[in-house]
Amino acid sequence: MNKDKRYKILSLFYSKCPEPKTELIFSSDFELLLSVILSAQSTDFIVNKTTKTLFKIANTPKGILLLGLSGLKNHIKEIGLYNTKALNIIRTSYLILNKYDGMIPKNRIELESLPGVGRKTSNILLNILFKKKTIAVDTHVFRVSNRTNFAKGKNVKEVENKLMKVVPNIFKLNFHSWFVLHGRYICTARKIKCNICLIFKFCEFNKKNNIFS
Repeated sequence: MNKDKRYKILSLFYSKCPEPKTELIFSSDFELLLSVILSAQSTDFIVNKTTKTLFKIANTPKGILLLGLSGLKNHIKEIGLYNTKALNIIRTSYLILNKYDGMIPKNRIELESLPGVGRKTSNILLNILFKKKTIAVDTHVFRVSNRTNFAKGKNVKEVENKLMKVVPNIFKLNFHSWFVLHGRYICTARKIKCNICLIFKFCEFNKKNNIFS
């Protein structure tokens, strides 16, 4: 895909939704951190359902530590990999409280030193909380980037590197949210909704014309 076509695609997303928001529900930096950790291999719907109750009881590092590992597990047991996530959240809460004075680190190295925080999570936090022009590549971004030919890659790191090169700076801040929403509701894994696709004209998916046949 050439740069002109990419620019037109991003311009369409901007015109429709100039300020896209994450669908995770949070009211503090720490709540977002926990929500993103919980969202790995889970849906935002389940995470929001879980945190709606959890955050009423514990939504600070101290509150999570007071809840304890077993108490936390009991609150997040509907979420996949909850045993591992609970342990990571307890350890991360301890570090934030005792090493970072209750504040979320603002740089990648410190963020990724927290248990449960990998590159994708750190990219999301840097992007949403600190307005950094990072691009997190989750399953939706990976699928849409490859399917449309916007930025092809064999793995998430390849796609991220390609996106950082080809996405103009003016669009980088919102890119992740646009592609996540597009992949979640339009360019889905199983049923592609080309009939209502905003970027159908510019998409280079080789099977898109068969959708209507």
